[in-house]
Amino acid sequence: MTDVEVVHSMAALRNTSTESITRRAKIAAAIRQIPRGMVSTYGAIARAAGFGRGARQVAAVLRTPLGLPWHRVLGAGGEIKLRGNSAFEQRFRLEAEGVVFRGRRVDMSRHEYKFHRKKVSKAKRLCAEIPISGMDLLHE
Repeated sequence: MTDVEVVHSMAALRNTSTESITRRAKIAAAIRQIPRGMVSTYGAIARAAGFGRGARQVAAVLRTPLGLPWHRVLGAGGEIKLRGNSAFEQRFRLEAEGVVFRGRRVDMSRHEYKFHRKKVSKAKRLCAEIPISGMDLLHE
């Protein structure tokens, strides 16, 4: 079952909007990209999924049982944001994957996963900046 199918089935149970389903699927796909031994932050995952300030949405997706590698997602600066036994389990899982800690934080210089940005051609960027109105078309 794909990420989209899982999220759609969960949404049907909760009567969630299609927009929300798409958002959750994009976030889940970004989380699945993080390879073993690497980590990312809530904010970086939100940006990779196309939701610039959606760190809380990432946290919400991680609370759903989608079988995501939740332990690879950290707070800003490599800090484990979970508390209690969950924090111990997250650290244990990361160390088992070879992730190195500096005190209470992950060494982000060694283990931070950098998402690949989609390259947009210069022509497309320029076209997106040119406003087109109905009046422009009439004057041609």
